[in-house]
Amino acid sequence: MTIAVLFGSFALLLILTVPIGIAIGLSTLITIMYTGSLPVEFLAKELITSVDSFPLMAVPFFILAGEIMGKGGISERLFNVANALVGNRTGGFAIATIITCMFFAAISGSGPATVAAIGGIMIPAMVRQGYDIKFATATVAAAGSIGVIIPPSIPMVIYGVTGSVSIGDLFIAGIVPGILVGLSMIAWAYFYSKSKGYKGLEEKTSFKKIGIAFWEAKWALLIPIIILGGIYGGYFTPTEAAVIAVVYGLFAAMVLYRALKVRDLPKVIIDSALTTATVLIIVGTANAFGRLLTIEQVPNQIAEAMLSISTNQYVIILLIMLLLLVVGMFMDTLAAIIILTPILLPIAVQIGYDPVHFGILMVVNLAIGFFTPPVGVNLFVASGISGVSIESLSRAVLPFVLSMIITLLFLTFVPAITMFFIPE
Repeated sequence: MTIAVLFGSFALLLILTVPIGIAIGLSTLITIMYTGSLPVEFLAKELITSVDSFPLMAVPFFILAGEIMGKGGISERLFNVANALVGNRTGGFAIATIITCMFFAAISGSGPATVAAIGGIMIPAMVRQGYDIKFATATVAAAGSIGVIIPPSIPMVIYGVTGSVSIGDLFIAGIVPGILVGLSMIAWAYFYSKSKGYKGLEEKTSFKKIGIAFWEAKWALLIPIIILGGIYGGYFTPTEAAVIAVVYGLFAAMVLYRALKVRDLPKVIIDSALTTATVLIIVGTANAFGRLLTIEQVPNQIAEAMLSISTNQYVIILLIMLLLLVVGMFMDTLAAIIILTPILLPIAVQIGYDPVHFGILMVVNLAIGFFTPPVGVNLFVASGISGVSIESLSRAVLPFVLSMIITLLFLTFVPAITMFFIPE
């Protein structure tokens, strides 16, 4: 009955469109008051202790870095590089959009931030080039999900903190999967563009043009090298890397590119603070929700139920992937990671999956939820930019969803792809 009250109240609050963080907190509070087994102060305590973490400090700094770079003229320069590489090919603008999202993913660590930064530039540009607005919007919404796969990644930080897994290992393991997801989306964009006759730019590309684009974007392209190189070189932790990303981003945007002015800083800081507050509320309430599940022995019950269905490693991991796929459609990614990691990670380890590999599978799987209804945040951001209805956009992204699921299955059954760069 306790579990019925917990999940029932949570589902009801979601139906009433209560924000996810508040819904999780209220359902936890309702359950505590119903059972009387825990003091009401339990929720307040969890809200404080769950965010009192040094690795978690990376989250607000990566959010701030993404805001700075999104408004600091970096998006345009990244697109110029991608356009110089593929702009003259069939579907060149669509492919360049996906590549730009991949570049920006290595800076922002956030899916919605990637959509907001790239969508405002690329959706109108694709429409002017003759692309259907639904396809243009769907391309940005789907490619924005790569923002949480290619490191740095905020969901990877949350998973690492929740599951006590090395964030540095997660970052390095996410590089190849992120590239593969991008390539699968590029493949669909190419075939769709070819069927619709979307030609590239008439101007031929050249090494000179590519060189100029790279030179103009050199300071932006250095950002992921500094962040990831510093972490893997042992010079600083992921949290310290986030701080360095903010400092370097400010220097690049205000001094080198001069696209960000001092008068713009208050809005950048306020926007990042609002996003950070939303994220940390979700983190705090989801931790309390997860602790309550643990106290009620729910993880053990779910593990026993799954293992009673089959002892086959592949059947179990497919069941887990299916569960994550469904959960990702209805729940915020960070909340899902915090609540489900303590439940699913022990099962994955028990059937032979490395915690780092499973973390990447979890993040890639839940990233699909960024552009699937009903709570796909990328859909809402992209829809707000282009004006395309959520219903039309939901249909337009389906081929991208399929391409990402195929890539996810490939990553699930070929662990070497994810673990290739991880030291033994």
